[in-house]
Amino acid sequence: MTLHRLVLLRHAKAEPAGVVVDHERPLALVGRRQASAVGAALAAAGLAPTHVLCSSALRTRQTWEIARTALGAAGAPAPVVSVSDDLYDASTGDLAAILQPLPDEAATVLVVGHEPTMSQAAGVLAGDGSDEAVLARVRGGVPTAAWTVLEVDGAWDLVAPGALRLVRLEIPA
Repeated sequence: MTLHRLVLLRHAKAEPAGVVVDHERPLALVGRRQASAVGAALAAAGLAPTHVLCSSALRTRQTWEIARTALGAAGAPAPVVSVSDDLYDASTGDLAAILQPLPDEAATVLVVGHEPTMSQAAGVLAGDGSDEAVLARVRGGVPTAAWTVLEVDGAWDLVAPGALRLVRLEIPA
């Protein structure tokens, strides 16, 4: 049985709403630093993604690009990247449907998205064997640049509510 890892990353801190349409909000300076730290932390944790699913919003794309630079410095191979409008306002069900057809070689999948989807998905997908303290924390929402790790023993088509183990939550300093 193959172990697959799902990393759910909320985008880093963006500029305030209102100046431009929400989809086009760029990262703030602190968000750029957060994104770089996320990339370094993922590399240090051995979680360089093989596949990346990224919302089409500017702030998520910038989060990934900056994190990718830090991951690349660690010698990680380039992942398969998919940028999608479907992740912009995806529900947990939408996210599960996007993950289910992934190939077996997608060992570690990074999803760069938005709240409340990232915390809700972590909470809904978490099942037996999950870290209860982490589960309780994600149910309250997660701040910008926070990421969770879920694991599934077997193919991606097993992704469903309660079918994964929530094993980690990292919140930026």
